[in-house]
Amino acid sequence: METGELVHRVVPSPNCNDRQLPVSMAVIHYTEMKPVKSALDRLTDPEAGVSAHYLITEEGEVIQLVSEEKRAWHAGASYWRGVKDVNSASIGIELDHPGHDPANGGYRGFEEAQFEALIPLLARIVKDYDIARSNVVGHSDVAPLRKIDPGELFPWERLSEYGLCLPTPAKFDHADPFDNDGAFLLALERFGYDITEGIKAIEAFERRWRPERIEGRPDAQLGAILWQLLLERDQGRVR
Repeated sequence: METGELVHRVVPSPNCNDRQLPVSMAVIHYTEMKPVKSALDRLTDPEAGVSAHYLITEEGEVIQLVSEEKRAWHAGASYWRGVKDVNSASIGIELDHPGHDPANGGYRGFEEAQFEALIPLLARIVKDYDIARSNVVGHSDVAPLRKIDPGELFPWERLSEYGLCLPTPAKFDHADPFDNDGAFLLALERFGYDITEGIKAIEAFERRWRPERIEGRPDAQLGAILWQLLLERDQGRVR
């Protein structure tokens, strides 16, 4: 397994198989397990049947679990922009974090050392596979019916400052153009989300693009954000 200077150690997981698609996205998760050894044990347990390519501890240690050429089992039932086998098309990065589980102490921000370890790793992955910024996503984006990680406190805007994901639009060419909730959902599907359960899809969009207020229903602000994201993509200003 090729590690490189960004990886501190390798703990091989047997939970992987061959890819069926080229890598075109990166998916960020949190473990929602404490201590980190619990997460590491689960991600390498053959009976658990889950894994990721990398686990980054809160102290900033980068642990490789699965070779990037292999399909890690991190996304589960998921969908993004027409891709139903997200595991085959992605690199999965787990962040050691208590998640939203009160038993782990409750949801909180991410550690600076962890974020600083994530940046160069993700930058190398994005460069190596020419991943579009719009395809650097959270688990909740690709699995809105089941997942809410990495959650509303993950610093997407800081990540965007490094050019590693899309920023939230700051200027809008149009006000909310959607006449009804159905039109908004169809646009959300066009952007990439699974809208099988509309409320969950909207919450996932809010969690990523307006984390300070998650209500599960379209409004003028959400409509303007979504329209701008689609406009910039369709005009070729972003990928």
